Amino acid sequence: TSPAVLPKLDESAAAALTNRIQNAGTEVVEAKAGAGSATLSMAYAAARFAESCMTAMAGVTGVEEYSYVESEVVDGLPFFSSLVSLGKDGIEKIHGLGSLNAAEEAGLTELKEELKGSIDKGIAFANK
Repeated sequence: TSPAVLPKLDESAAAALTNRIQNAGTEVVEAKAGAGSATLSMAYAAARFAESCMTAMAGVTGVEEYSYVESEVVDGLPFFSSLVSLGKDGIEKIHGLGSLNAAEEAGLTELKEELKGSIDKGIAFANK
């Protein structure tokens, strides 16, 4: 499924929003004039994910979060960030990407080689 906002954005607005999201960390550092980073954003994301895990472990159903997980969601990439359904015992379901528009397909194709290299480095590091 796709978030409801995406079909409402025209191509140029979607491209501008994508660029801003991709460069959000840099934007925060620039806004702080080099005096800080996006650490609070990462801390919030970690706290939210931990809370969702604990909620699911307590038996609440319908808990979903995005997580960077081992999966077969994208051909050729053993890990990818995906929407997951959480349950008492952890991840119950890894959701697919859904339908992608042409710009999203192009972006995915463009990033695959770089992401595969990063994944390979991470796996090599973990296996040391």
